[in-house]
Formats: sequence, structure tokens, C-alpha cells
Amino acid sequence: MKVDIIGGGPAGLYFSVLLKKSFPQAEVSVTERNRADDTFGFGIVLSEETLNNLRAADEASYRDIAANFAYWDDIHTHYRGQVLRSSGHGFSGIKRLTLLQILQRRAASLGVNIAYQTEDKGLASHRDADLIVAADGINSPVRESLIEHFRPTVDLRSNKFVWLGAHQRLPGFTYSFRENECGIWNLHAYMYAEGECTLVVETTDEAFTKSGLGIQDEQATAAYVERLFAEELRGADGRPGKVLTNRSHWRNFPTIACATWHHENIVLLGDAAHTAHFTIGSGTKLALEDAIALHAALLQHADAPRAALPAYEAARREEAERIQHSANVSLVFFENVRRFWHMDPVQFNFALMSRSKQITYDNLRLRDPDFIADVDRWWAGEVARSGQLTLPRDFAAPPPMFAPLSLRGMLLVNRVVVSPMCQYSAVDGTSNDWHLVHYGARALGGAGLLYTEMTCVSPDARITPGCAGMYAPEHQQWWTRIVDFVHRHSLARTCLQLGHAGRKGSTQLMWDDMDHPLPRDNWPILAASPLPYHPDSQRPREMSRADMEQVRDQFVAAARMGSACGFDMLELHMAHGYLLAGFISPLTNRRSDEYGGSLANRLRFPLEVFDAVRVVWPADRPMAVRISATDWIAGGLSAAESVEIAAIFKAHACDLIDVSTGQTDPASTPVYGRMYQTVFSEQIRNEARIATMAVGAITSADQVNTIIASGRADLCALARPHLADPSFTLRAAAEYAAMGYAIEGVSWPKQYLPAKQQLEALARRARVDAEQKQAELRRMSGHRTNAVG
Repeated sequence: MKVDIIGGGPAGLYFSVLLKKSFPQAEVSVTERNRADDTFGFGIVLSEETLNNLRAADEASYRDIAANFAYWDDIHTHYRGQVLRSSGHGFSGIKRLTLLQILQRRAASLGVNIAYQTEDKGLASHRDADLIVAADGINSPVRESLIEHFRPTVDLRSNKFVWLGAHQRLPGFTYSFRENECGIWNLHAYMYAEGECTLVVETTDEAFTKSGLGIQDEQATAAYVERLFAEELRGADGRPGKVLTNRSHWRNFPTIACATWHHENIVLLGDAAHTAHFTIGSGTKLALEDAIALHAALLQHADAPRAALPAYEAARREEAERIQHSANVSLVFFENVRRFWHMDPVQFNFALMSRSKQITYDNLRLRDPDFIADVDRWWAGEVARSGQLTLPRDFAAPPPMFAPLSLRGMLLVNRVVVSPMCQYSAVDGTSNDWHLVHYGARALGGAGLLYTEMTCVSPDARITPGCAGMYAPEHQQWWTRIVDFVHRHSLARTCLQLGHAGRKGSTQLMWDDMDHPLPRDNWPILAASPLPYHPDSQRPREMSRADMEQVRDQFVAAARMGSACGFDMLELHMAHGYLLAGFISPLTNRRSDEYGGSLANRLRFPLEVFDAVRVVWPADRPMAVRISATDWIAGGLSAAESVEIAAIFKAHACDLIDVSTGQTDPASTPVYGRMYQTVFSEQIRNEARIATMAVGAITSADQVNTIIASGRADLCALARPHLADPSFTLRAAAEYAAMGYAIEGVSWPKQYLPAKQQLEALARRARVDAEQKQAELRRMSGHRTNAVG
């Protein structure tokens, strides 16, 4: 077998080592354009998981790598004159040149042919190779020469950054955030050897331009960083730190993804296939683990190397995309530090640590209990200072999800919300026993706020024939019965969500053919513009001014009925492509009159409805608006526009923005993942300065605590978790009580108190079992906690 490897970085060299070790008779060649001792950057970080993978793949090189690692546990964050520390992170750093030299020696000892200072002559020069491995880096000539096959996408990120070094001993991984006359500058620094460290400095394009620095002016850059971060770089002896350069040019990070990683006998490895932003330090990790996966695939397909390539991609792609997604989530924090700049240092640091969703509230409690105790105390103090909680002297701060929240005259005992979920079980808009049991069970389950499903303001406003309504006396009677039950038997408050389906109306039930027209007996539908939702959907009639007045009055009448039912809060549904959302999105509003065009015009009718409802809704009860913060389609609503929309509704006396996304058009392409819509809530809350509710793939109490404490939302709405477990909040309260927390923000029905005692006992037993198991695993494997921010 003849294998040609283009690129002598960590990915190419490590793959050559593994391949030659397993196939000694194979002809393995590496072509590298630079000299053997050339390197760009200074040090790299590898996780404990990756080190274990290296050990399993090649013990000899692992021993050399491990012998040269610098280890540390702490993260130090410099922010607003304070230095905050978090422990238990287990970082490992190594000099990049040292890693390359270890791999070079190992490859040479196995008989790999390495040609340095040699330009690759193109794919035609490798015609006799059974396998061509393109490990030729972020600007991969191989990838670009076959661009129609690999189909790469490049997302050039907004911040400028530069790699630097310093002869300095740091106490641990160091973050620092400094503001000067140009803007905010972020420092990421870590040691990779005793007295040697890597510095990554980044800032916005605007701040970089104002600084007057040149892209390639290394001397000026070093001097600027020495002045800006003088405190962080000062040595123990008080001497100022000296910043080092190594082709330290400012650039914007390219996030690269490819539709496929292989073509014929050619395969991409490492940065040639994908990149992961430096804020989670996973570039070299990805490269080395790619090499391990490709080698494993070749072991399975030794007689047919080409067959190994799709197997390699199938085995590796999901993990690589997971890491890339985490990196993409992580980088948002650093590109938008201004969004968090008003925060107290404790909250800022927690938001930093939890930015990628890899590290959470519970995870940090295991790593560093004192850190989370500080977060709990700070959070309880914030709630107390807001007047929502009176703290006794011996108060044990509860997890953030169990803190109360006041909106106007409504007090919620905790931050957990039963999300609005259509049940499609009403008859002519009238609720029934199903609804009473459904809502009653979830109210008894401990959530602080209980939303109704989207309740329609007229028969023609319904999505389906099974949608609940608020337009007839029997509707009011049933909703009153439900609200009375909730108030009588629980501490939960109730929110009525009113909506109009618009162009998504007159469709089949969810479990039939959702969003598609009824087979018969369709009713006429209205929309901002006459655009059908699906090609086979009904074409809606474009609304006239008379239609608008009628719909507005229907919302007002429904709100009056909701107030009479005793609902504590009201929300208008202006998301998901329904009628009011159809006015807001430029994708669905093609009008040329005063209700179309600019954002101000597109908001005109939704605001008219909101204002009219606010007049009749009691002044001491809050009102919310649900929006789609992005349409997930080019040319649709953007996150920045959504901040503007939220600010406008705030000015019209809206109390909370319920932040969802998409469902505007079937062509949308959402980027799903854990808590995937929370970033939009974070942006709206911290830029428009209005309370928000996060919703979407929030599944655990840990996630709720993480979102609330980090300032990314004020409330968290959970849908499917509440369908599966109506007592989600009570169960979470029992589990945290087993950890020693004093939980005040829930109320158990007296009929269920025996279950409370059992749940807490089981939770305590499970906690002891988990601790014993973890201790045993640590004894057996010398486990060190992996840290990926």
C-alpha cells in the first residue's frame, strides 16, 4: 500500500505514525512545505479524553507527549478590577514545536519518508498512490482544487485575533477582559511549559481599526498588548512581561465545514476538513482524533483503502460537528462581550464558563463547589435586592431556578414554566376534561407558571378543528374552571396565550398531516400577504383594513374574557408564521402599503393589536409577546432586528419577550441543539434590557439553572419534559434537597407529601451511589476532569 500524506503538521505526522506501525510494509510519505523546526503559534491544549485516545493508539509517542505536558487545574478571570478563580478543570498544555518534534522522531523511527521544504506538485504527482491524505491545513490546496467535490463553506468570524507568546509563569488558564478608548479586548492565556505561555488576543473589527494597529505589524502589536495587559503579564518579581511574536498577524477566524471529506482515493484530515474556534482549544484535538479514526477505518478495510474513507467519515463526522458546534456557540460570547459588560463579576464569570453549554451549573458544582456556592449567594442577593425575596440570616441560597420573580403584580415562586403546547383536543374551540387534567396535573407538578396552548380568538383563527378558543361563553366557562383549579390547589400562576393562525389555519391535526389543509370543510384564511404556507396549502386572502379592525377587536374581546377567567398573565403569539408574525417577517409580508416594507411599517398592525389589548388587560397583570427571533432563512428576520422589535414592545408596556425562532416558512433551516434558542433570549435580554423567557430543547433542571444564573433568560419554558413528567419541578426540588439545598420555591400538594419523602430519600441514595462509583473510577484510572469551556 502506497500512502501519500500532504502536510507535516500534527494530523499528517500522527496518521503516518499509526499507519506505518500497523502496516510496516506500506510506503508512507509525508510532504511538508516548511522546515522541520518551523511552527506557527506557541502552545496547544489537549484534553484528558484526547490523551487517553493517544495512549491507546500509540503508547510510545504518548509517553513522550505526556512527559512534556504542563498541567494545571485553575481558571483565573480578570474582569472589572477583580480576579475570580475556578478550580477542577485539569488543563494540559504542550509546546507546539515539542509536539511536532516528538511526532517527527516517532515517524522517522518507523520508516516514514518525510520531505521538508518541499512544495507539493499537485494531485497529478500522486497518481501511483493508493491513498492521498490531505492534511494541508486551513487553506488546503487539495480541498480548493476539488472544491466542487468537497463543497466547503467558510464562515469568516467577526472578531480580529492574533497568536502571541510570552516568557511568563501563569497561575492557571487566564482570561482577561480590558476596555480602553478603542473597545473591549479579550485575552486567552495558558502555559504550555514552565515559564512559557501562549497568548491569544481578540477584539472587534471596530476596536482594531480604532487602535491603528497594522495587520502584520508584529512589533506594534506586541507593544500594545504589553501595555494593555501589563497587570496580567507582570512577573512574580514585578518585572513587566515581554510579548513574543511568531508570524503574529491579525486575522479573522474562518469556520470551515465540508459537505464531504473524501473523493475517490483522496481524504481530508484536520483543519483541511473542518475548523473549531480557538475559544474551546480543540483544533489539534480534532486533527489527532481524525488521524486515529482514519487509521481505525483502514484497519477494517486494509484490502480496499478507498472503502475506508466513507467509513472514516461516518465514524468521525458526528463528533467533529459536535465539537465545531460547541466552538461556534462558545465564540458568540467573545464576539459579544459588550452584551455582558453590565454584569456583576460573579455572573459574568459564570456566563463565561457556561458559554458553550459543555460546562453547566451542576458540572461546575462537581468541579468546584465553592464556585457554585458563590453563584448561589450572589444570585439570592440579587433577587433580594430586587425586592422579590426577604432573606433570613441563616438563609441557604437555593439553586437559581427556585428563586421567585415578580412581573407587575404577579409573583412567581420559581423560574420554571410549562410551555404552551397545543393539545388539539377541543371541540368547536371548547376545552374539556382532557384540558382540566392536563393543566391541573402540571400545576400540581410545581412549575411556577403554566401557559395555555395557543388559544384562538375566533373560529377562523384556529390552526386546526381541535384548537382551543376564547370567543364563546362556554370557552370562558371551561377556562375559568381550569384556572380556578390551578389557583386552588397550587402556587402556579397562569398565562393565557392568544393567537390567530393566519395562513397556517384550517389544517389537519398534529398526528394526521400537520400544517397541511383539511381534506374537506376548510374555512377561509387571512394573512398579511396572499402567500400559501405549502404549495398545496390554501391561499390566504390579503387582509384589508376592515379585516384588521375585526381581528384587533377579536383579540380585545378574548383578552376581556381571559381577564374574567382569572388568568394572571396574557401573551400575544407573534411567532411561528401565524397571523401577527406574518406581518412582522419580511418573508411573509410583501405589502406595499403602510403595513409593509420597513420594520416600523411591518410592526404597525401587531402593535395596534398589542396596544388595544393592553388597554383592557388589568394594569397590575403582566403582558408578554412571543416572537420568532430569527426566521432561519436568508432575507428573513435577523437577531439584531429582534432586539429592535423587543425594545419597541418594551416601550409599549410589554413586560416579557417569549423568545422562540423559526416556523415562519417550510424552507427554514434551523441549527438545532441543546438550548439552541437560548442565545437569542440572551441577546434580547441583555441588549434590549427586557425580561425574557427561553424556550427550545431545554430538558433538565441543570440547564434551567445554567440559563437563569448566567443571565441568558429570566424564565425557562419546557414542553416535552413536562409532557413526560408533569412533576418535573417537584422531582428537581427533591434532587437538590438531597444535595443539602433548602428549597422554598415549590409547594407539594398535601395529598402527595409521602411521595416527597420518598423522592428525597431516593435522590440521597442515588447521590451516595454516584459518589462511590466516581471515587472508584478515579482510583482505577487516575481520572482527571476534562475541561472544554
